[in-house]
Amino acid sequence: MAELQQTLTLGELSDALGGECIGDAGFVIRGVKPLAVAGADDLSFVTNPKYVAAAKTTQAGALLIAKDSGLESAGLNAGLIVVDDPHLALARVLELGFPESNRETGVHPTAIVGKGCTMGADTSVGPYCVVGDDVVLGDRVRLGARVNVGDGCVLGADSAIYPGVVLYDRVVMGQRCVVHSGAVIGSDGFGYASATGLPTKIRQVGRVVLGDDVEVGANSAIDRAMLEETVIGSGTKIDNLVQVGHNVVVGEGCLLCGQAGIAGSAVLGDRVVLAGQAGVSGHLEVGSGVQVAAKSAVLQTTTPGSIVAGIPARPIRDWQRQDVATKRLPELMRRVRQLERAQEVKDVDSDQDADSG
Repeated sequence: MAELQQTLTLGELSDALGGECIGDAGFVIRGVKPLAVAGADDLSFVTNPKYVAAAKTTQAGALLIAKDSGLESAGLNAGLIVVDDPHLALARVLELGFPESNRETGVHPTAIVGKGCTMGADTSVGPYCVVGDDVVLGDRVRLGARVNVGDGCVLGADSAIYPGVVLYDRVVMGQRCVVHSGAVIGSDGFGYASATGLPTKIRQVGRVVLGDDVEVGANSAIDRAMLEETVIGSGTKIDNLVQVGHNVVVGEGCLLCGQAGIAGSAVLGDRVVLAGQAGVSGHLEVGSGVQVAAKSAVLQTTTPGSIVAGIPARPIRDWQRQDVATKRLPELMRRVRQLERAQEVKDVDSDQDADSG
């Protein structure tokens, strides 16, 4: 499974990564595997200091390590590539060793393409796709099988839409976007008026706009705006099963982890992180650089750069102190009961002394 599709030497890989090669530059790397299972022909990696001990016993023939790991002088029986950031370098290794497979270009005979569509060079429209009217597909855009692209959509160059994705009308996405299977972009926002007692639907006539290099995970949903735009900033990565409500604005470089949810008209700054199952209430702002812990609920505007946790979300140190106090409650209750019983004994003794006097 982890055998390289394109073998590389230690020296070639080190040069490509801008790293320092220690050992036999001509050593041929045939696979990439974790420390515990790597063999003599494999490259492994140390992306976290807690794996340094495991690196000293691995059977890997080569290691990707950080400059400050101390492993260069550990006497390892492996070639080394020393870089500033092994995690980032590993991403590059996987790009080089497992290149995207070449896909046939053109429109599959079973696909349906509407009127007035514009297709760039080397586009690929897969089996049973439905492409609406006036759609623009940039150069090298790939539509997997059974993708539905609504009227007036614009897809930037080098974007990849995996099988089963639905893009409603007028979705706009930048270059190099990736949308995984089952995602729905541009469906109706959850907007209703209830003055009559029963919910009355408010038409959602806006659109969704994705910047460059946005990735949307499987079975996630991004609702179109009521009037204007739901916006996902460039470089933002959205995990599986994430809900983004209508009129939401998400900044650049954000990470929205699995099952996170953002209610309508919320605004997230740049580089915000929502951990798994975190939620953001509607019509509030989450400042740039905020990190929200898993299962937390942001119910008020948050200060840029803060780390928050809990329901409602609050500064993580406050949440930690409250958590510690909560764990102590059974012991505190036991002590209170002991004090109450001791006080009851004292009261009885006092009453008896008063009677005898």
